[in-house]
Amino acid sequence: MTDKIGVMLCGHGSRDVDAIREFNVLAHHLKHRLPHYAVDSGFLEFATPIIRTGLDALKDRGVSRILAIPGMLFAAGHVKNDLPWEINSFAADNPGLDVRYGRELAIDPKLLKAARDRIEQAEALGATGVIERKDTLLLVVGRGTNDPDANSNIAKVARMLWEGMGFGWAEIAFSGVAHPLVDQALERSVRLGYKRIIVFPYFLFTGILVKRIYDWTDQAAAAHPGTEFIKAPYLNDHPLVVDSFVERVEEVLNGEAKMNCQLCKYREQVVGFEDSVGAVQAGHHHHVRGIGTDADHHHDHGHGHGHHHGHGHGHHHHHRDE
Repeated sequence: MTDKIGVMLCGHGSRDVDAIREFNVLAHHLKHRLPHYAVDSGFLEFATPIIRTGLDALKDRGVSRILAIPGMLFAAGHVKNDLPWEINSFAADNPGLDVRYGRELAIDPKLLKAARDRIEQAEALGATGVIERKDTLLLVVGRGTNDPDANSNIAKVARMLWEGMGFGWAEIAFSGVAHPLVDQALERSVRLGYKRIIVFPYFLFTGILVKRIYDWTDQAAAAHPGTEFIKAPYLNDHPLVVDSFVERVEEVLNGEAKMNCQLCKYREQVVGFEDSVGAVQAGHHHHVRGIGTDADHHHDHGHGHGHHHGHGHGHHHHHRDE
């Protein structure tokens, strides 16, 4: 008898209605690309359905195996801690199911090509004059966590796009938690004297944070009229993003979903985070799981999801390479 396989796309969740809509569009693309599998999705926090609801729905559809895929770019606290806790808790309650956990999108050639496309799109639509790449600074913006391994990925993405696309310089920034924040990085970038600054949010979806990044860019443009600022679109449902998610599913099926743990602060004594090794894995989103978006509450919370952190207490996280 052939296994019936279910795929669970695990989203972060947001108060922002546009972010949830975009995630759901991507989930729809994944369903279209994987017609032979049962595909469901859910969110870690705020939005509904929550992840457990999606997992239960796959169980009710009679699957014998579930492949849980993080709908996230990098492995910080959510991927290393919160999602495994959700998946492991469900697996413990359903010992008859084969439940496997995949890896994050990470730094991937397909995603770099998608990033290049978004930047080129911004240049084509946003440029007001002819300014060469060598006279342009690229500012790549990440979400920001207190996991240095995840934050360092933004520096690598920026360097690869800088060299690969021939920019004069590249800087990095974060929307919160890590430094420099976007407004600080923009002020520093202006002082370097480049004629054009392209701000590229290395995010999957819109949301409060991406909108804040664009607001900061508008403020910098108003303060420095001698410099051209261009706001590049985030990755969203670029076809190569969808391809990358399909690859993550195939990795789990083939037993190849190996997370790079060499610089994981939960396994190794990384400089400045030595006390994080070996702490207990636990979920941390009980208080916001499924409480709804701003549309459900009919008001703006006004603080932009201030707890985008890497959950500094660490855990024994279980990867497929163990």
